[in-house]
Formats: sequence, C-alpha cells, structure tokens
Amino acid sequence: MMLARPLRLLYVQVLLGMVFGMAVGHLWPQAGALLKPLSDGFVSLMRMMIAPIVFCTIVSGITSLANGKAIGRTILWALALFYALTAVALALGLATAIVLRPGAGMHIDAQHLDVSVLAQYARHAQPHGLVAFALSVIPDTLPGAFENGEVLPVLLISLLFGFALNSVPDAGRPVLALIDGLAQILFRILTMIMRLAPLGAFGAMAFTVGRFGIRSVGSLGMLMVSFYVACLLFIALVPGVLARLHGFALWRLLRYLREELLIVLATSSTEPVLPRLIAKLEALGCDKGVVGLVLPAGYSFNLDGTAIYLTLASMFIAQACDVPLSAPQIAMMLAVMLLTSKGAAGVSGSGLVALVATLTVIPDLPVAGVALLVGIDRFMSEARALTSVISNACAVIFVSMWQGACDRTRLARMLGPQ
Repeated sequence: MMLARPLRLLYVQVLLGMVFGMAVGHLWPQAGALLKPLSDGFVSLMRMMIAPIVFCTIVSGITSLANGKAIGRTILWALALFYALTAVALALGLATAIVLRPGAGMHIDAQHLDVSVLAQYARHAQPHGLVAFALSVIPDTLPGAFENGEVLPVLLISLLFGFALNSVPDAGRPVLALIDGLAQILFRILTMIMRLAPLGAFGAMAFTVGRFGIRSVGSLGMLMVSFYVACLLFIALVPGVLARLHGFALWRLLRYLREELLIVLATSSTEPVLPRLIAKLEALGCDKGVVGLVLPAGYSFNLDGTAIYLTLASMFIAQACDVPLSAPQIAMMLAVMLLTSKGAAGVSGSGLVALVATLTVIPDLPVAGVALLVGIDRFMSEARALTSVISNACAVIFVSMWQGACDRTRLARMLGPQ
C-alpha cells in the first residue's frame, strides 16, 4: 500500500513515463521513433481544450473585473512586463554568447550547408511587420477564431464578448451562467485527458531519444550548454529575484506546478498545460479575470525561452560562420527579435521558425546557418518551453499583486513562507 500510494500521483506517473520512454528509445531506437503519435495525440487533445477554456475563463473574468479601466490597466501592466522580460532575455542570451562563444573555431562555410532541411520552417517564417501581425489576430469569422486553436484570436473574441455582456447585464446573466457551467464541464474533460499525460510523456521521450540519440549533440554540445546556462540564469536572476521581492519563493511555486512542468519537459510544448495553469493560478489566489487576460496573452507575447534562443543561436551562427557583427548590426538584430519573438507558437520547432523569420530580415547572417541547429533543436526546445512557462506563471502573480487582485493569504498558505 505504501508503494502504491505515490504511484497514484500524476507527476510520479509522468516521471515514470519519461524514464521508460528514454529506455525504450535507447534500447530500441527504431521502435522508439515510431512512438511519436502517442505524444502528438496527447498534445492534440490538450490543444483541443485551449480555445473553449480560454474563452470561458476570459469572459467570466471580464465580468468579475466589473469596469473597463481595470481591464485596461491589467493589459497595459502585462504588456509592459512582457516586453521588459523579453528585453532582459534577449540581452542575457547575447551576453552568454559573447562570454562563452559556443560557435568559435568551427569555421563553417554556409554555402556548403544543406538548406533543404529548412524548407518546412521557412514556409511558416515569412517576415511580417507590426501591422500584418495585428491584422492576423482578427479571425475571418467568429467561429474561425476557435478552428485553428490560436490564442490571440480567441483572446480578441473573448474580450469583445465579455464587454458586450457587461453592457447588457440583464440579458447577459443567463448567458454568463451558461458559460460558467460550460467551464466546469470543460475542466472536468481536462481532468480526464490528463490521465493520458504519462502515455504522452512516454511517447515523446521514446521518440526524442530513438530519433535523435545522444550522438546528434556532437560538436554542438557547447551551444546546448550555453543555452541551458542562459535559461537557468534568467530563471534565477529575473523571475527568482522578482518573486522574492513580491513575497514568495520561486522554488515553492515550481514545486506547486511540478506536474505541469514535467509535462512541458516531456512534450517540449507549453500548450498542453495552459488550461491547467489557469486553474492552478486561480487556486493560488489570483483573480480569475487577471489570470484569464494575462496568461493567454503571455503565451504569445512573453516567450522568454525563445528570446534567449534567438540571440544565442544567431550569435552562434555568426561565430561558426566567421561573420563579424558590429554594435549597430547587433542592435538592429535585437530590435527585429523583439517582434519575431512574439506570436510564436509554444510548440516544439517554433524556435527554429522564429529564428528563420529573424535571419530573413538580417542580411548580414546566413539563413543557411540554421541548418546547423536542426539536429539538436529538440534537445533545446524543452528549455525554451520551461523557461517561458515559468516566466508566464510568475507574470500572472506579479500583475495580480500590482492590481490588488491576489489573495496573499491564500498564496502564502498554498506555497508556504519564503
């Protein structure tokens, strides 16, 4: 009985799934590489729940915030925090690349690289301006916002729906009751799907180890080490310090979110845990209106792991291909990355898409250099996703506190003292 009780915990089951998956991928690589559909199926099931849960959460949250000024302040505070965190992440990635120089001494001729592997990323990485990005948030039809599973169109429709409900309180009361009831059903479905998380983790790790293996790291190991160092430094020095200044310990928050973090680690994707994060942050004492606005927006505007990756990978390509960059060129690169790091999907491979999109508008760096990173991208996508999801969870708590919408007593009770 004592042994069986820990096995009932979801995070223990996910850990076991990861261990068994790595073992299968290592011992039977061909079989492991065929198990990717287990992970894809789990991620797809979770992604299926994102749009309706985000819609219900935001609409219900807007009605709880009561007035447009509170909503506007929440959005402005969140966006200001997101851009500040992104700027720090970009700078930290750049500093890590300059200090550790992971690409120095490789002397690679970009003209001899096989760029055919970049085709699938280039198709999704067409450079776009701020206006085009803003227009892409508007769906073609109202139901179209829910068809593709994109967070930002759902956020827009939810805001409009919530404001409309507030403007017609009598007619909107039964509609709001229906939405609240639907949210309870959706979260119950989510609980059922989460039982498949260990199977998804098993398939993801079996595929990663079986398909790529440890040999794919090779001479690019220094880049991986540099990236993991940069991500750890960011988490410790930015969310970690800010958390302490706001009266809670980051490591206690990580322990509270351990199941979600393990799923992110196994699937290399932040999307499967979005609905669970909404529920857990509300349970932590954050107002559901703030959670509903800040967290979904953070999934598109606060991808700090991707930001670190962009500067570090770009500087790695420059060093490996012996392309000197001046200070003005680096400044322009950082300005471009402030845009290209936004709106990237929180799934495996999105970092390469954002990197290709960045390099297509920076003529000084060869896009072909991205081919160097394809083989190890899967090993870095976990750190990208973990960094971003930790940063977004902390951002929700910070904005909630700034807005006076966080029950600090409940937060302290759930997380414990510093």
